[in-house]
Amino acid sequence: MDRKKILVLIFDGLGDRPISELGRQTPLQAARKENLDWFAANGINGLMDPIAPGIRPGSDTSHLALFGYDVFKVYTGRGPFEAAGVGIPVKHGDIAFRCNFATVDAEMRVTDRRAGRIKEGPEELAKALDGMKLDDGTEVLFRAGTEHRAALVLRGKGLSPLITDTDPHEEGAKVLESKPTAPVAESTAHAVNLFMRVSHRILEEHPVNAKRIEAGEKPANAVLLRGAGVVPNLEHVGERLGMRVAGIAGVALIKGMFRASGMDVLDVAGATGGLDTDMIAKARAAVEALRSYDLVVVNVKAPDVCGHDGLATEKVKTIERIDAMMAVLRTDLGPDVVVAATADHSTPVSLKDHSGDPVPLVVLGDGVRVDDVTRFDELSAAKGGLGRIVGRDLMRVLLNVANRAEKFGA
Repeated sequence: MDRKKILVLIFDGLGDRPISELGRQTPLQAARKENLDWFAANGINGLMDPIAPGIRPGSDTSHLALFGYDVFKVYTGRGPFEAAGVGIPVKHGDIAFRCNFATVDAEMRVTDRRAGRIKEGPEELAKALDGMKLDDGTEVLFRAGTEHRAALVLRGKGLSPLITDTDPHEEGAKVLESKPTAPVAESTAHAVNLFMRVSHRILEEHPVNAKRIEAGEKPANAVLLRGAGVVPNLEHVGERLGMRVAGIAGVALIKGMFRASGMDVLDVAGATGGLDTDMIAKARAAVEALRSYDLVVVNVKAPDVCGHDGLATEKVKTIERIDAMMAVLRTDLGPDVVVAATADHSTPVSLKDHSGDPVPLVVLGDGVRVDDVTRFDELSAAKGGLGRIVGRDLMRVLLNVANRAEKFGA
């Protein structure tokens, strides 16, 4: 059989719910997107629950599922993926955290969980925290990620991930004290709380924040921690599938997911992980990568940013930019490539957070059973020939269409 290559496009947070501002349409329904619709009209469509029906996925767990992992068995927390994404060499025994630079008031009440989505200065702030040793001997490794995002690794003896977050997960609430959820983690919770106090003092006095205050901007004067975890033991995707695999992303977390699962991470100029990301550059890089790799995964973060910020019109515009990206792929990809376009989860504008709603999926390739769907959106996809699948099924579906599936039985 003629084996084909596979391109997986993951439009982060693309799914949504009907929005009054858009005439009770979802952003996908409201957007002008002739190329996405062309893929739908020439492929087979369906809905996908990234984890399972009704489960609200994180970007980390959903990506693991789309790569074919059983997340209930392998997931150990988001922190290790953030750390891998920003280039911290995590060792056995380290505890890693996902972090936000945030703005807090004098009473440690969070006034902005993203410090105004700070773009200039995070690296300098991170350097002020990186490499310090706490009074209990714990070593701190800290790196900035994309915008307000960052990663923290604590290195020392007897550390445990069995602790609570310091992130209250809402504005107006006070920064939380970390607490152990098991006796073995008491010293880790103490180290975390010590880091919180020391880091706040350092950030409060940092010149970057002095300049931000002077300019009328929100200072990044605190770090919020969540997703404590140890390094998971993942079988590499390429070894499991017998393929050369690569990933393209702008945001550190997704790069970390790629690295942890054994994918080569391809850097693309202009891929920022924000609304200003160069989607056309990502498309062209994917086409080029398919010359050398059997499977290429591309993440586009921008729709998720719009959902979290509650920006309906901006999400529509972002989808129309995605459509221009799809035009490049429609023109430049050959018949030897199977394409899947989907999302890792829904991020409804009305919720400003992830939801358990299923996401649309289209698979295009020579040999697929083209259905009657002509539009790429949540309701149209529900009428497609793929029906409703879960994320862990995606890779098996694609391997079959690409003539790479192993026979089960005689």
